[in-house]
Amino acid sequence: MIGGLFGVGGGTVLVPALFYAFSVLGVGGESNLHVAIGTSLLTIVATSWKSLATHRAHGAVDETVLRTWTPWVALGGLIGAAIAGVTSMGGLAIVYGACLLLVAAQMGLLPERITLRPDLPTGWGRRGVGTLIGGLSAMMGVGGGSLGGMTMVLCGRPIHQAVATASGFGLAIGAAAALGFAVFGWGAEGRPPLSLGYVNIPAAAIMGLLTALTAPIGARLAHRLNRRVLKKAFAVYLLATAISVVVKAL
Repeated sequence: MIGGLFGVGGGTVLVPALFYAFSVLGVGGESNLHVAIGTSLLTIVATSWKSLATHRAHGAVDETVLRTWTPWVALGGLIGAAIAGVTSMGGLAIVYGACLLLVAAQMGLLPERITLRPDLPTGWGRRGVGTLIGGLSAMMGVGGGSLGGMTMVLCGRPIHQAVATASGFGLAIGAAAALGFAVFGWGAEGRPPLSLGYVNIPAAAIMGLLTALTAPIGARLAHRLNRRVLKKAFAVYLLATAISVVVKAL
C-alpha cells in the first residue's frame, strides 16, 4: 500500500522486514540481506503491474516516458544484480542505506515543487540516468518508484504523473534484477532454505500475493489524499530504517 501511495518502492519496507525476519527465525546467515533484496525484487513484478494498471485507469501515466526509459532501467537492473552478487553484506547495506537516506531527504526535506531542470533528459542522458536508476534500485530491492519518481519530480514533472509513470519502471527492474539475483546467487552460502539463488520462494509467494492485493489501494488513495504530513512521517521511518539496516549488517 505504501508503494502505491507514495510512489516509492515497496522494498523500502519489505527488505528490512525480510532481513530481520530471517534473523528472528534463525535461518540463513551471511546472505540474508542479499536474499531479502532479491525476494523483494520478485514481488515488485506483481506490485508494479497492479499499480500501473490502477494509475492508467486514472490517465496519469506518461506512456512515452515509460516506453523510452524502460529498456535502460531494465539494463540497469541486470547490472545492479551482477554487482550485488559480488558485494559483501556490509557493502550492500551501505549502498541500501545511502540510497534510502537520499529518498528520505527528498520526501521529507525538499519542497515538492523544486526542480533541477525543466524536463527529463533525452539521448545519452536518458540512457545513463535510466541505467543508474535501474542499477541502484536493483541493489536496494525496490522498483523504479523511489529513484525514478524522484528523478521525474526533480525534472519538473507533476508528482502524480511521476508516481504513476515510475510505478511502471518496477516491472522491468523487478523482472530483470530478480532473474539476476537468482543466477548470481546460485550456490551462495548462508541462504535461507528453499531459495533459488538470492530469491526465497516462500517469502516471495506470500509477500507477492499480499502486495499485489494492497498496492492498488495505495494507488487509489494517492489520488484522494493530501500526503504532505504522511510523507514527512514516512521519511522519518526511512531514515531510522536506513540506519538500523546498516548497523545490523555491519
